[in-house]
Amino acid sequence: MKIKDLPKIDMPREKLEKYGPEKLLDHELLAILLGSGIKGLNVLELSKKILSAISKIGIDKVSLKDLLEIKGLGKAKASEIISCFELGRRVLKDKKTSILLSPKDVWERMSDIRASKKEHFVVFYLDSRNQEIQREIISMGTLNESLVHPREVFEPAIKNNTSSIILAHNHPSENTEPSQADIEITKKLIHAGKILDIHIVDHVIVTNKTFLSIINSI
Repeated sequence: MKIKDLPKIDMPREKLEKYGPEKLLDHELLAILLGSGIKGLNVLELSKKILSAISKIGIDKVSLKDLLEIKGLGKAKASEIISCFELGRRVLKDKKTSILLSPKDVWERMSDIRASKKEHFVVFYLDSRNQEIQREIISMGTLNESLVHPREVFEPAIKNNTSSIILAHNHPSENTEPSQADIEITKKLIHAGKILDIHIVDHVIVTNKTFLSIINSI
């Protein structure tokens, strides 16, 4: 099938415009960079072929010479691909990724808050790999429904195309036992998340010395 024969919504550029780059597959992103295919292979098929070759060599090891051995890939496009890889490496070189998987990870990321004398309600916004996109302090003060409203919690999630979120708050009393308000707010946010198709991974109560996950006990 030629790329022009695809439904418009399945064309890489149209998908990027409508849904954002996060929703595109790897070969679709590469297809946008390539722009066109070659005789016998449309741009999506060519992209899959190139990515298959790169995966065998390793993205950290692939060279311009390697790409030029791929039939149909000229020097100009091969150079663009290598340049994109190198730019990505340079941009991410000094950035640490933070992947949140356990309550202890959350406790460690709350080091600036967990000893506070005021309660802080915090949300970690995660991508599809549970990698932190951003952390937001939603409210300060004793938790209640007026302080922690679903709108305040999920607005950044929608804006940042978040796949899931982790809730957390500190207890200045150093007691990790959840209050009734903690439980009710968690239930309310879980319900709102289901409607929005945004999964709540956990709700962690932290103190200066310890932590407790309450998501499985409600």
